[in-house]
Formats: sequence, C-alpha cells, structure tokens
Amino acid sequence: MNADPGWMQAAQQLQKNLQGSFEKAMAAFLPGQVPVAPSLLAQTVPNAQAMAGVHIDPAKLLEIQQDYVHEASALWNATLTLGAKAAPVTDRRFASEAWNANPLSHFAAATYLLNAKALSALAQAVEGDDKTRARVRFAVEQWLAASAPSNFLALNADAQKRALDTQGQSLTQGLHNLMGDIKQGHLSMTDESVFEVGRNVATTEGAVVFENEFFQLLEYKPLTAKVYEKPFLLVPPCINKYYILDLQPDNSLIRYLVAQGHRTFVVSWRNPDESMHDKTWDDYIEQAAIQAIHVVREISGAPTINTLGFCVGGTILGTALAVLAGRGDKAVSSVTFLTALLDFRDTGVLDVFIDENAVRLRETQMGQHGMLRGQDLASTFSFLRPNDLVWNYVVENYLKGEKPPAFDLLYWNSDSTNLPGPFYAWYLRNTYHENNLAKPGKVTVCGQKIDLRKIDIPAYIYGSREDHIVPVGGAYASTQLLSGKKRFVMGASGHIAGVINPPAKNKRCYWTNDKLPTSMDDWLKSAQEHPGSWWTDWSAWLKGQAGKLIAAPKSYGSRKYKVIEAAPGRYVKAKA
Repeated sequence: MNADPGWMQAAQQLQKNLQGSFEKAMAAFLPGQVPVAPSLLAQTVPNAQAMAGVHIDPAKLLEIQQDYVHEASALWNATLTLGAKAAPVTDRRFASEAWNANPLSHFAAATYLLNAKALSALAQAVEGDDKTRARVRFAVEQWLAASAPSNFLALNADAQKRALDTQGQSLTQGLHNLMGDIKQGHLSMTDESVFEVGRNVATTEGAVVFENEFFQLLEYKPLTAKVYEKPFLLVPPCINKYYILDLQPDNSLIRYLVAQGHRTFVVSWRNPDESMHDKTWDDYIEQAAIQAIHVVREISGAPTINTLGFCVGGTILGTALAVLAGRGDKAVSSVTFLTALLDFRDTGVLDVFIDENAVRLRETQMGQHGMLRGQDLASTFSFLRPNDLVWNYVVENYLKGEKPPAFDLLYWNSDSTNLPGPFYAWYLRNTYHENNLAKPGKVTVCGQKIDLRKIDIPAYIYGSREDHIVPVGGAYASTQLLSGKKRFVMGASGHIAGVINPPAKNKRCYWTNDKLPTSMDDWLKSAQEHPGSWWTDWSAWLKGQAGKLIAAPKSYGSRKYKVIEAAPGRYVKAKA
C-alpha cells in the first residue's frame, strides 16, 4: 500500500494526541512516574509509586508496559500497511461501517481500545485494600467511558457521515435535543412525550383508599370472583416510583398478583418537597410502612396480611417488621424480599461512594433538614453503567440528532424522586457504611431495638444474578438473618429486568435450592436451573401463605376508609 502523506501526517498527529491522553491518565494513576514516550515506559519500574494506599507490583507493571508497547507497534504497522483493510474493531461503539471505512477513524478507535486495555490492566493490578482497589477501577472505568472518541464530533466518523448525509440537519436537531435536555434538567433516555402516568403506564384499575403526608395507599379492583382471605401489600422503593411494578398490562407484577386472586394494595410514595425536609427514617417506618400494614388489615378485616418489599422498599419493610416483632405485633404472616438488602456487607459498586468522610458530609449538609434532589440520585445510578446510560445517549441524541425511542422502562427510570435529608443521612450511615441493621440491638427505630432475627415469618427472598445495585450475594445474606422458614430464588439478568419477567413472555430462567448454606457459592453448587420466569415459583409459594378463598369485595376500601380518587392517584404524578 502506498500511504498518502497527508493521511500519514494526520494519523501521526492523532496518535500523539491519543497517546498524550493515555499518558496523562497514567500520570494521574501513578503520579510523576509516566514519561512522555511509550518506549520509555519500562524506565518507570524502579520508582513505580502510586497514590496513598495504592501499589502495583513492579514486575506486573513492567509486563503491562511491555504488552502495551508491543501491541502499539503492531497496531501502527498494521495501519500503515493495510489502511482501510485493517481488521475492524469489535466494540459496539465503533461498529458502524463509517468507523472502519475511514482509516483515520479506525486508527482512533483502535488506539483508544488499546489504551483502555492497558489502563484497565493497571486498575486490575492495583494492590491494596478492597475499597481502594474498587475505587481505582471505578475511576478508570469512568474516565475511559468519557474519553471514548465516539463521544466527540471531531472523531466520530458515524456522526460526521450523518451530518453530511442530512446536509447538517442532524447537527441542528442534536443542538435542539441538547437545549431541550438542558431545559428539562436531565439527559433524555426515551421519548418522554409518549408516556403519561395513568394513561399508558400505571393503568391497572384501582383507587386511593388512604393517604397521609408520606404515601397514598392504592387498592386494585379484583379480576377474579374469589380472592384469598389474606390481602397482599407491596412496598416499593421510595427512591423510585411504584409503577415499575405496573408499567404495561403484559408486564405488570401488580396485575399478575390481582389475576392470581390476591386482594392487592400498593404504597405509592409521595415525592417529597420542602415541607418534608426534616422527615426521618423513623417517620418512614412508623407513618408509612407500619401505617400501611395496619390500614390494609383494617380495610380487609383479615387478622394478618402478606407483604412484599422491593429494593429500598425491602429494607424499609424489613425494619418495620423488626419493629413490629419487638412490639409483639403479629400483623404480617409472610414477607417477600425482591432484590433487597438487609445485610449490607456486600453492596457492590455502590460501596465506592461510601466512607466516613462522605457520610459526615451528608450529615452536615442535610442530617437535620434538607433534601436530596432526585436528579442527583438518578445521575449516580446512571453512571454505574456510563456507556449504556449516559454516553450512548450523548452520542445518539446530540452528535447524531436522533430522537430517543419510546421505552416505558426508561421513562420510569427518568421519573426521579427526592428524599428528605435526615432520612437519607440515617440510611447512609446505618446501612451502607456501618451495616447496623444487621447487628442485633445496635440501632433503635421507633422506640424498638432492631433485631432482624425476631422476624420469624415465612420469607421468599429473590436476587438477580447480574444485579449491579443489589448484588445477588447481598440479597442471599438475608437468609442468614431471618428466623422463619425461608426460600431463596435467583433469577437471570439485572436489578429491574430480572424482577420484571412475566411468565407469558417465556424469557430467561431462574435457580432454586431448598437448602440454605451459609455461603451463596455453596448454594449455587447444588442449585437447579429452571426455564422461564421465577414468578410461577413465587406464585406457588404465595398461594400457600394466602389462606382460603373468599368472595371478592364489590367495592374499594371500607366504611372507615373511603375512596379518595382513582388510581394511580396524585402522588405518583408529582415531579421532582
């Protein structure tokens, strides 16, 4: 191949620019130790020092450096000799034909991936305590995601081709999309104009039968002539809105429960405003979770009820059940925990955000009063998967001028909620930081010493295998805390997709094991895999907890608790 001198000059300059970025990143990683030229990397070994608490074995560092130099040389030679015929890059960010048809763009992508591989290897090689190593890996992952050439119009061949093909209209639309997102205050993941709560999401028929300043209680219309005598109460996370459990009729967990013959009630949390700036964890336990349990029991007339807690809702419900157990209150006869933490020893990637300084800062800012804004929390969760939930939309929405497709799950994900500062500060310290809920008698909530061992009712505990928010091992840890008869089930996929898996779609699989050894790894060794949805297993278990069948009620609420408004109610429609 006779390389064009102009192209070679541009490629050499691009190599210098990308190499410069790599060296700056390495300099931040190992301060003061990375020379300018990659060929001199080996000279850093004798003096390789890292930031406080971080160290890389010199032999491992030398190996990474030598591998990098070797692969960089091979890439440069292949680019010069093969040009556009070089092997295409396989990363999906650079998968379009435009990236591989343009030698300069192909080289930019390949060099970025080489640098990313080296930096990731450095992050994996860090020695030190687990939290330090996790923080280094997280920081490197964030930097790599943000610095990808696909994120920049000057380097994104696909976006440049789109601009040429549309005579600049894609750039105009991209700017329009950007201004719209600035106005609404968050990055658009879906076409939010398509959805409306109560019209095409959260549509299961029901009514609000109770409300206070913390929540509305929704009761759903029976779909069967008879219902089980024990009603069912769902406590969703207060950091999100409840309708993740009722997106569409064909994937609604709420509708599924109603169709199975359960008289179903749901807590719909209020989206806090400044009037709730001083509300505490105790307030949410006493005036929300426990209040909802007692109202459901009063409305139904049943001596006991069945309950479910999802994510943070599970932590709230577990705390409430421990309070009730301390009081000798037997209002609840069974509990289901979906991707919920009671023991916070294994919190996954979220642990990188939590230490004493971070917790003290939040306590100083909002420990007595204040508000954690919903968008701050939503952004944190998005950056746990930056390529999928941040930069993908930056590229599609702004650089390519695409309108994001309509997707109910992402609409829900963007519908953020606030949290009262004192509630949030208590939660951070006593769960993620100090794991006090799992320590018998360590904390007092609503006047009761919390001892989760006193929860001696049947419990169904579910964890998702690929959950990055509630690691499956963290979900499994609840089996070692509770005293009643327990069943643990693991489903495929992640925090949301694993939970919202209706049987009719016949997707994914789940695992069961009647034995509950101390270790999750030991549980897996003899777990049995089943095709399809875990909902069917749960339904069979729940039927055994629900009592006899009785005539379905002909109206909502009771003489004391009258209908306030139709479901989904006002609270769920309030924006953060």
